[in-house]
Amino acid sequence: MDPVERLYLDAMMEDPQVPARSLRPQLLAGARARRRPAAPTAAWAQPYAGRVAAMDALLTSAVDDDWSRVIVEGWTLQELVAHLAAKDGLLAAAVGAPVLGPPLGATDSMGRTSDVQAYERARSPEQTRRDWRAQADALCRHLADLPPTTPATMDGMEVPVRDHLLARCLETWIHTADAARTARLRLPDPVPDHIHPTADLCARLLPWTMLLSGMDGSGRTLHLTLTGAGGGEWQVPLGVEDARPGTPDAHITADVVAFCFLLGGRGEPAEFPAELAGDLALARDVLTAAPALSGP
Repeated sequence: MDPVERLYLDAMMEDPQVPARSLRPQLLAGARARRRPAAPTAAWAQPYAGRVAAMDALLTSAVDDDWSRVIVEGWTLQELVAHLAAKDGLLAAAVGAPVLGPPLGATDSMGRTSDVQAYERARSPEQTRRDWRAQADALCRHLADLPPTTPATMDGMEVPVRDHLLARCLETWIHTADAARTARLRLPDPVPDHIHPTADLCARLLPWTMLLSGMDGSGRTLHLTLTGAGGGEWQVPLGVEDARPGTPDAHITADVVAFCFLLGGRGEPAEFPAELAGDLALARDVLTAAPALSGP
């Protein structure tokens, strides 16, 4: 089966709406027989589980040359998958789920990435893929019975586990796109029900990206309109201590997928396609600061 066809089947599996008299159930039955579906988990964790299944579908079709090709950050595809496994493992540790791979030593993202990559370089790419998928599935199964508001600490940040998992969803989505682009494959977007909560996380992160960039957004409010399937509108207070939004000072309208990728460090803020209104300097500051929390 063509890798792109596999990815489209992943997207179809995530869509709860089945048109009347559709042949989709028969098609999905055939697809499930040929590749592994998303792991069962809580409804709020399904956006992450869906991106894991999509990445796995892409990796299943990788050949030897693909695994040794540099994808991003100077990492080969195998090292990139080890990086994803490392960060998934840190979240697993934070919520009491099983942690696979080498014994947990470093507890920061880059330290754990270095440990897991060193461990995986002595193994085959297929072993790395299987362990990454097993780690992700173990996390999904553990989250099935966990409230989304459960506090979890990762990289020194304590936030509800739902937000950590949406961050893992965004990173898995972005790195799947990195790998697909290198392989010259067209990657379908997640289903709208999975894009929307990811975009919501990105909108809520804007006060923190402003703060991290040294820009004081206190007392200012952004009206954010994200267009396309899964988009929506947000009134975002731009100060991290602002209790509620006020009257919007600036307006940004942009494509929802492009905006998520900008937060994820894929896109040049100065050239980002968006409609700006109101306080244009403030709107440009928001876009400039948007990638501030992105990392490898």
